[in-house]
Order: sequence, then C-alpha cells, then structure tokens
Amino acid sequence: MDAQPQTAGVQLTLAVPRAAQPAFETILEGMGGAIVSGAPDDQGHVPLTVYFGEAPGTDQLADAIAAAAEAAGVPMPAHSVEPLPDVDWLARSYESLPPIRAGRFLVYGEHNADAVRPAGSIAFRVEANQAFGTGHHESTRGCLLAIERLHKAGLRPKRALDMGTGTGLLALAAARLWRCPVVAADNDAVSVRIARENAALNRCSKHITAIHSNGYEAPGVRRNAPYDLVLSNILAEPLGDMAGDLARHLAPGGYAVLAGILDRQAQRVFLRHRAHGLILHGRIRIDGWTTLILRKPV
Repeated sequence: MDAQPQTAGVQLTLAVPRAAQPAFETILEGMGGAIVSGAPDDQGHVPLTVYFGEAPGTDQLADAIAAAAEAAGVPMPAHSVEPLPDVDWLARSYESLPPIRAGRFLVYGEHNADAVRPAGSIAFRVEANQAFGTGHHESTRGCLLAIERLHKAGLRPKRALDMGTGTGLLALAAARLWRCPVVAADNDAVSVRIARENAALNRCSKHITAIHSNGYEAPGVRRNAPYDLVLSNILAEPLGDMAGDLARHLAPGGYAVLAGILDRQAQRVFLRHRAHGLILHGRIRIDGWTTLILRKPV
C-alpha cells in the first residue's frame, strides 16, 4: 500500500447552533482557518469544516473552541480533527472568494487581482489566508463602513491607531483616506509582520508603523498619543478590558470604532466605555454583529 502524503495541515469538523456561528467563525478565522459552512440541520446546528494549512496545537485549538463557546453562551461542541493530504487547502478554499465591497472600499486577493474595479473605489490587496481582518467578516466590513461614514462627516484625524491590527486592513483604510500617520499594533508578532508587508504591498508604508504591543503597553503606542481616531476590531471582552486605556489615549473630540461585538454584547461594551467618559456617536449592525462608533467629548 502506498503511503499517504504527509502534511502539517488539519481539518477540524464541528457543528454549532446557528446563533453561535459568528463567534466560532471569528475566532477560528483569527487562527488562520479557512471555513466552509453547511445548511442547518433539524435542530438548527450548522456544520463547520475548518481547514488549517498548519496544524495549531491541540491545546490551542481546544482553548479556541472553548473561548468561542463561552463568547456565544453555548456548551462546548464535540469536534474532530483529521490530517489533510498534501494539498494547499487554504489556497484552494480561497480561490473562489470574490472581492469584498464595503462602501467605497474594495478588498481583493491575488486570485482576483485582474477583476474590474468600480470607478471611485479604494482598493487593497489583502490575502484571505493571512491574519484576521480581510474584509470577509461582518465586523471588518462594519469597521470599513464606519471609517467611510466618519470621513464623509468631515473627520480629519492628525494621527490614528489600529489596535489589534491583524492584517492591517483598517490601518490601510485610514492611511489611504486621510494620509495621516497610523500606528498598527498587535500582540501577535506574525500579525505585525503581515501588517507591515501589506502596508508595503499597498504602498502605504510611508504612513503606517506596525508595532508589537500587548494592548497599549508598547512605548511606540504611548508616545504617539493622543489619537484622533482609534480603530479596534477584536472581541467584546478585550475591548471592555481596554476601555480605560482607550479613553486615556483618545484625544478630546476624537472617535473610536469598535468591532468584533455580537449584537447582544454591544450594550455591555458601550457601558464599559461610557464609564470612562465616552459617548455613543453611532452603530452599524450587519448579520448579528455590531460596530460601535464612540466619541470623547471635548
């Protein structure tokens, strides 16, 4: 019998309640997984198949599933993990993804770089198998729409911060719209490298500085404060934990765009920030996810 091709990739299979699907997709995509979902069964559970080009650690994967279950308020689901044959499953999965539109913003990958771009669009090339934040998730689209809304309203920031930058997409949007200095910070060194590479690829390196930082701790984050605009597309719990830091680093009259928040978590996240003096300026809801736009009074 011929030996099976060896690979570092794995396939994760699980089924989750429909209402919990966004939380699982956000966390598993953030680990670099390519997700394929099926139709709900009679009990309303959606089958998910997640392809990882490089296998995450067993404990890391279990912790991620547990975190998603806790965020969604559901029991931890049963799951299975199987090795993949020697095929680039991430590339194969993402080949069918179309460019993503969010207002004037257009996000595309190498596989559709030749697609026709609508007149007036602001286009970025960001590969969907990188860190979180490729435009394919509701929370990222909500942030892009919020950025465009603030631009149309006349916001002209002198400096901006993308906290939890992932691919650097939000930093790219701010840099391209306003041509202002943008600090792109993340606690994951790989994400920092990817954000820096994407800034170069999209000719925004002049405006974007990618920094490794645990929240607001890095000197490069602190010394560039206060910021007229803070963007943060992560998850509800860390957003709430950093509410005080955000308020301290936001300039009077400045705005914050917060995402990675399920609709049912939005009020709790807002109240955490209101306790530090921020007020609600607006919100955007897309398919169960809320983007909050907050403002610091002058």
